[in-house]
Amino acid sequence: MTAPCRTGSPTSSAAQRSRCGLTDKGTKGKRARKVPIVEEIRPLVAQRILSAGPNPDARLFTGPRGGRISTAVLRDATHWDDVVTKLGYEHLRRHDLRHTALTWFADAGVQVHVLRRIAGHGSLTTTQRYLHPDVHKITAAGAALSAHFNALRAPRSLPSPIVRTR
Repeated sequence: MTAPCRTGSPTSSAAQRSRCGLTDKGTKGKRARKVPIVEEIRPLVAQRILSAGPNPDARLFTGPRGGRISTAVLRDATHWDDVVTKLGYEHLRRHDLRHTALTWFADAGVQVHVLRRIAGHGSLTTTQRYLHPDVHKITAAGAALSAHFNALRAPRSLPSPIVRTR
């Protein structure tokens, strides 16, 4: 059994904060939101939490002057323009990765009302604009509906009679 998620507590451990997700308080809508942490980056996040110290409001990643990371700093630090050009994706914007991440969450079965909370959107309509299912998912949805109809039409067997012996 794992401890409950109380990441806002000053006594919460780095491991617990890493397991439970992080709270982003700097959203466009000025509402705090929980951001899940996938296993693949959990060690990095746990390391950053430890280095941030006991303050639950400390930033895990900071810009060169210690504040929020601006889009320009992020672009320069990641060599974004060079990378996307080399990959042949000159049209790709960093914001497009939000669309990709939310679509992958949806493909993994995360319900849209949960995606809305993760994205920090005020409405489901906004979240739905971020979801871009591929043709395989659309085809699979049709196959799933057909399987459902077939199961409904299948003959049902009656339960076997109960025989009592004395």
